[in-house]
Amino acid sequence: MLIRLSPLAGLLVVALLSQPAPAQTLYKSITPDGRTVYSDKPVPDAVKTEKKELDTSKQGVTPPTSGEKSTLRQLEADRQTRESADDRVRRAEIAVHDAEVALEMGKEPQPGERLGTAGGNQRLTDGYFARQKRLEDAVTTARRNLEQARSGK
Repeated sequence: MLIRLSPLAGLLVVALLSQPAPAQTLYKSITPDGRTVYSDKPVPDAVKTEKKELDTSKQGVTPPTSGEKSTLRQLEADRQTRESADDRVRRAEIAVHDAEVALEMGKEPQPGERLGTAGGNQRLTDGYFARQKRLEDAVTTARRNLEQARSGK
């Protein structure tokens, strides 16, 4: 029984695949707010609707032309350039954030950065102020790098 059904199923598949595909209709509608909508049915409240018949009778896939290949290569190169620029900006933003956090956390004197005075008070050492200066310089440098990354330099 199964042996007789296999050839019939194969013939049925061949018969269905050999039928030409009917032309498809595509509607390009422009909505009142200016959006363009492509659909198989016209949009009811569209300001303008264009009907297009698509010829789907051609079978197979046509290879891309050399112009299409070069356009694709150019688009890919542009995308990579944009993404690398975006990555540089993102890394610079993270560096600014990290430098600002380090500056905020570094305001508290560390061990050895306080000296006792004769009156029993304490004062901060030059090492504390040098460390604060380095932290502020790191923030300034990070902000400058961020501006350069945003301007594309």
